[in-house]
Amino acid sequence: MTKKLNGKVALVTGASKGIGAAIALRLAAEGAAVAVNYSSSKEGADRVVAEITKNGGKAVAVQGDLSKQADIRHVVDATVKAFGPLDILVNNAGIYQFEPLEAITPESFHKTFDLNVLGLLLTTQEAVKSFNPKGGSVINVSSVVTSVTPPMSSVYTASKGAVDAITGVLAKELAPKKIRVNSLNPGMILTEGVQSAGMHEGEMADWIAATAPLGRIGNPDEMAGPTVFLASDDSSYITGTSILASGGLK
Repeated sequence: MTKKLNGKVALVTGASKGIGAAIALRLAAEGAAVAVNYSSSKEGADRVVAEITKNGGKAVAVQGDLSKQADIRHVVDATVKAFGPLDILVNNAGIYQFEPLEAITPESFHKTFDLNVLGLLLTTQEAVKSFNPKGGSVINVSSVVTSVTPPMSSVYTASKGAVDAITGVLAKELAPKKIRVNSLNPGMILTEGVQSAGMHEGEMADWIAATAPLGRIGNPDEMAGPTVFLASDDSSYITGTSILASGGLK
């Protein structure tokens, strides 16, 4: 069977674990050479790269804190140096923090927005300079919170609302370069972060089980399939769209 992404080059940000790791593994399985970006977890990124290469794929781990412009340039340059011009950018790096209105500080706001919004914009800006002249695909990982708007998520939800808006704007702006821009909006996914925060069990998990039509939280692999679709020619006439991958929660 022909692989959907043979010969393509992909950069996946925040790919040392969770959704990013699952996406990197699936893109590689479909034939893409993948740059696995990480900020602090070299061990996690190396593990993803090792799994890809063990299965006959091409991958390289690239360190960079994407809230810093110099790091962004390094990540894109290292990707191009390893594999050539980009065809696919997955903007997955991000942080989430839930806190009530009275606990919000300028520091917590800027920490979230510097990575989730500004980092995404600057990474896309830098990556587009190195895209294949034939075009390609940018996939922004957003969140179901933009439609659910849960309590105690003002800053995080605002940051992902910005991601959805940016997706629409850049779909129009980058169309002349034949670069499509879409977003993937996951629901609660069983990642290491969700587990360490204890959100995979208890009140929140019970609420999702009762509210989401599919009656459960998702797993990272379930985010990889829609990403391959958005990265491949299967979605060649789709841009400026959000795919809600939330088990029906909205």
